[in-house]
Amino acid sequence: MLERFTDSKREPVRPTTDAAPTRPATLALPFKPPFDWPSLIAFLAPRATPGVEIVSNGTYTRTIALCGTSGTIHVRPADEPAALLATIRFPIATALPLIERRIRRLFDLDADPARIAAHLSSDPLVAPLVSARPGLRLPGAWDSFELAVRAILGQQISVTRATALAGKIVALCGTPLPPAIDLPFDGLNHLFPTATQLAPVDDLGLALGMPRARAAAITALAKAAATDTSLLEPRPTLEESVARLRQLPGIGEWTAQYIAMRALHVPDAFPHSDIGLLRAMQTAAGRPISASQLLARAAAWRPWRAYAAMHLWAFASALPHAVRCRQGDLA
Repeated sequence: MLERFTDSKREPVRPTTDAAPTRPATLALPFKPPFDWPSLIAFLAPRATPGVEIVSNGTYTRTIALCGTSGTIHVRPADEPAALLATIRFPIATALPLIERRIRRLFDLDADPARIAAHLSSDPLVAPLVSARPGLRLPGAWDSFELAVRAILGQQISVTRATALAGKIVALCGTPLPPAIDLPFDGLNHLFPTATQLAPVDDLGLALGMPRARAAAITALAKAAATDTSLLEPRPTLEESVARLRQLPGIGEWTAQYIAMRALHVPDAFPHSDIGLLRAMQTAAGRPISASQLLARAAAWRPWRAYAAMHLWAFASALPHAVRCRQGDLA
């Protein structure tokens, strides 16, 4: 029911009785500068799920759903300093505070970049990376379940391939947008499927052309999330969050840390076995480095290891093409 229109531990949003389309609402969302918007958009662009998200011309647009009602958001930098502009098309005006909170989480607008940079810059190897990209943020997620599915899809394959599989899931199980919605861009046509939509799907691996074990992991996640609505909420500690996720079939340390990093928005999450991180660190250090060595080095970056990971990934993405090809795709 619409009165359950709420984030966890938040006051419920009281909907209006009229759910007819309304004029777009545009909000200015402030943040603490600096803010590296180009790097954030560059990270999100190759991961944009077909039908659900569009990253184009330095802007981000996506479909959204809250308690059976759908709409879109469009986010871009504001002309005024230290703010993003979010244009929200959603028929229930009283949902705007909740939508704003989700957008702030998605774009990490409540971060303190000066504090994070000061801490990470104490490592002489990371300091130049931080200096090169002041205000680099930690991309969050509009929906935790959606991000968790994407994390499983990305296991041991390229970002491009994972994005294509996400598009197949949307086309197979997602809900088409109602015709009445005023779409700002062509290409937005579906909502990402919910846990209850994905849980009963049989032979997901066959339908998607992916390994059965990975498809089974998505199905298990969907069934668990449909049963336990708190599954993808952060626990008191990172370790507890990761341990809870690792109880699910097909979710190992890398996947659990990546989900904690982006879906749960834990700033100290760190997928230390990620091949992209290892190779970026190897290039920066000029010598081979193992996962255990990277984890030990990262102890000095706590409690901001997720931001260090973003700097390493951004550094690797800017390497010459030949080096990137040797390294392969990054998470």
